[in-house]
Amino acid sequence: MTFEERGRLIEAVRAVSFAMGREKLGIVGESGSGKSQTGRAILGLTDGKVEAETLRFQDMDLLKVNAAARRSLRGGGIGMVMQDPKFSLNPVMRIGKQLVEALRAHERVSSSDARRRALDMLEAVQIDDPERVYRAFPHELSGGMGQRAMIAMMLLPGPDLLIADEPTSALDVTVQQTVLRIMDRLVQERGMGLILISHDLELVATFCDRILVMYAGRIVETLEASNLHEAKHPYTQGLMACLPSARTRGRPLRVMQRDTAWLGGEAPRP
Repeated sequence: MTFEERGRLIEAVRAVSFAMGREKLGIVGESGSGKSQTGRAILGLTDGKVEAETLRFQDMDLLKVNAAARRSLRGGGIGMVMQDPKFSLNPVMRIGKQLVEALRAHERVSSSDARRRALDMLEAVQIDDPERVYRAFPHELSGGMGQRAMIAMMLLPGPDLLIADEPTSALDVTVQQTVLRIMDRLVQERGMGLILISHDLELVATFCDRILVMYAGRIVETLEASNLHEAKHPYTQGLMACLPSARTRGRPLRVMQRDTAWLGGEAPRP
């Protein structure tokens, strides 16, 4: 994926290759590593130029479909939960109207049926008073409630893949766990695939089945979440070493020591 800046082409994401099924796949790395751009490229929501041998979802090559098919896919086949609901929900539309609009963009349903399904989905994401939230404007909701409403909106059309881009980073720890439990339950019940994009290595390790580690626009390591402690790439090892723990209490945290060899996507030889 390349971006043009002042007449120069900048290769922001390159040599990214992975496949996934109905699983929870985590993509981790520092800010600027290319995590979010990878997720946006799948949906065609990036300003960069995407080039690949193939970018396939089910039986569809996303690089060859027309604009109408790509629009239909967004929300219908693939949903995306953004980081902060304040910047994703329309501030002048009530929550219910936004949910109904998301559903009716992909299905021909009556107003009454769309309203019923929207209320059912708000209840499914553990909102205690769906009627109140349905009538509310986004600014009337807390951060956690707004994020649940966003998840409800993305799940309402029944996508097969959900991309969650830092969905809990703006929430406190208690609400984070609640939102993750909701997503985990819904993914299992619906048999969906989930891509969780995060900079929180510990969170992804405990929540996901498999992890892709990105550095400088490349995937440098792929491993099962349960085998994170067996990471071989020095970048992954460095990220883990920088995490605070009871053993490091009272001592400065380690600082990542980088190697130019990592830019090639391979671990440096000893």
